[in-house]
Amino acid sequence: MILHEFDYFTPEAVEEALALLSSYENPAILAGGTDLVVNLKEEIEVPEVVIDIKRLKELGRIEFKNNNLFIGALVTFSELIEAEHVNEKFPLIMETSKTVGSVGIRNRATLVGNICSAVPSMDGGPLLSVYEAEVVVRSLKGERKIPISNWFHAPRETAINKGEFVTHVSIPFPGKNYSGCFVKLGRYSGEDLAQASVAVVAFFDNTYRVAFGAVAPIPVRARRIEDLLNGKVLNDSLIEKAMNIIPEEISPITDIRASREYRMHMCKVMFERGIRAAVNRLKGEGPQYGTSVI
Repeated sequence: MILHEFDYFTPEAVEEALALLSSYENPAILAGGTDLVVNLKEEIEVPEVVIDIKRLKELGRIEFKNNNLFIGALVTFSELIEAEHVNEKFPLIMETSKTVGSVGIRNRATLVGNICSAVPSMDGGPLLSVYEAEVVVRSLKGERKIPISNWFHAPRETAINKGEFVTHVSIPFPGKNYSGCFVKLGRYSGEDLAQASVAVVAFFDNTYRVAFGAVAPIPVRARRIEDLLNGKVLNDSLIEKAMNIIPEEISPITDIRASREYRMHMCKVMFERGIRAAVNRLKGEGPQYGTSVI
């Protein structure tokens, strides 16, 4: 039950939404609502106004243009799973999307909403980190592009400013000769949040991108591991050296879902399986995208 009162609007145009956004001191944007409704019920958020953007059809597009994938603020995880451009050119997005909640959650939850919530356990953070995405925001002053590496500031805190909202994310196509793997650890199959996650991208020239989620206040791009791996052919010894660096990259905590020690151990296991799967997929082998490796 939501106990406090607020104004509610359903603008028909982006400009109308921006005007409303700038008119209130404490507004909230409603897209999928899977996070916002919970936050309203638990009074984590107590906005003066809720601006429902679901009528802004231009924010519902998935478009591949000029070697970039544009994912609008209203695009759900279910739509990402089914999208042709995503499956053909960005299969790691499809694989990650399949791990989000349940079918019911995926039918409403959006990738943009996921990264705007900025909770440590979000799935979109590590994914967009290895794809080196940009977050595109709008205000009455115009448009601003924010690299995903600068987007997350702290748990539930992002680079967005007052009067701005995210219109879409833009993801550059890495090229044909790459593959990836997203590995998510949960307590059970269903709507559980991640205990830990890792996203890996492997390129044909033996370069790699690695990012961890749910094991630090914000997603971690594992630069030390990448520096160790880049330019080298993957082998058992190299993987072991990379696994030994993981404690330097992440800072997991103990909470209701898992202990610090368990998260640390499982990140090593997940990284090993994820990078092996990514490299094998690059060879045309390995598990099919969407198949869990843990």
